[in-house]
Amino acid sequence: MKKSMRIMSEKPLNAETPVEALRSWITANKVFFDRNQGQIPEDPFPLEDWRLTVGGEVHKPLVLDYDAVRRRPRAIVANTMECSGNSRSLLARKAPGNPWTIGGVGNAVWGGIWLRDLLEDCGLKPEARHVAFEGLDKPLGSAAIQFVRSIPLEKAMASTLLAYEMNGEPLPLKHGFPMRSLALGWTGANCIKWLHKITVLDKPQEGFFMDRVYRVFQKGQEPHSGEVVTAVQLKSIITQPLGGETLTTGQITVLGAAYAGEQPVTGVTVSVDDGRTWHPVEFIGPDEPFAWRQWQFIWEVKDPGEYTLMARATDRSGNQQPMEATWNVLGYGNNGVREHAVTVQVD
Repeated sequence: MKKSMRIMSEKPLNAETPVEALRSWITANKVFFDRNQGQIPEDPFPLEDWRLTVGGEVHKPLVLDYDAVRRRPRAIVANTMECSGNSRSLLARKAPGNPWTIGGVGNAVWGGIWLRDLLEDCGLKPEARHVAFEGLDKPLGSAAIQFVRSIPLEKAMASTLLAYEMNGEPLPLKHGFPMRSLALGWTGANCIKWLHKITVLDKPQEGFFMDRVYRVFQKGQEPHSGEVVTAVQLKSIITQPLGGETLTTGQITVLGAAYAGEQPVTGVTVSVDDGRTWHPVEFIGPDEPFAWRQWQFIWEVKDPGEYTLMARATDRSGNQQPMEATWNVLGYGNNGVREHAVTVQVD
């Protein structure tokens, strides 16, 4: 069974999780997808030299060493993180960027501290509107643009974790050791690795990674006028069987995962006849805020033939996953049901 990462680029490293590893509620650290804009540090930053600074529109800036961070009140949360461009290669109309299939997503249990606790200790000024994050990674390319992004203050105060552990282990180097920000339920572009600097701003951060990319825009539209990519989109994926598999008649277990970012998933239905009829699935495994729901559907197959399987998720607000994706220039947020269909042969 294939279980190796699918590498799309070496420098920077971009690689997706094998589908088989998506069948577990927790995605193991070693196969959790890799998405980078800059160079992964060759060696861990010495903890004795690392400092986290918090400044900007605050009354009392903070500087914390690693020990001071670990002594603060602790939080443990599950969070499903997805690359903004996950499933880009499944779009009927192609878009530039890494050709993700469905493996640019994973769920982990993260340990750390709440960002809001630091901001409250600093004392926010009335002008505070956004919070920017900067990592220690080195930019690649001749332009040498540092990956810096900001999130609205409301998100920073409500549900943003500063993580130093991943699945019960110290944060792996390639996933941001010693600390990364996690805007829970938002795409990975909003979750900065190798974090060392937090700046409270009176407006959104400006620059390439805020204004030219991670925005949803159409051909001919100025990128900065597009909507900023924030929350993970409502989506269900099929992780078993794999597309192109040949199966035998009888009982077939269909597995999948559904997620909706900040919203809980309340239901998933499956079609085995290209969308003509739909059947409810059974949820399996833990049910945690910001984390995906694993599901299964027991499919009784009597007749040989070719079958197209689809899964469609519904969230707590009653939103349904769209049957077809909405295309945009950079191919962000592909959550179309048909784009994620799996066709198998039953003998």
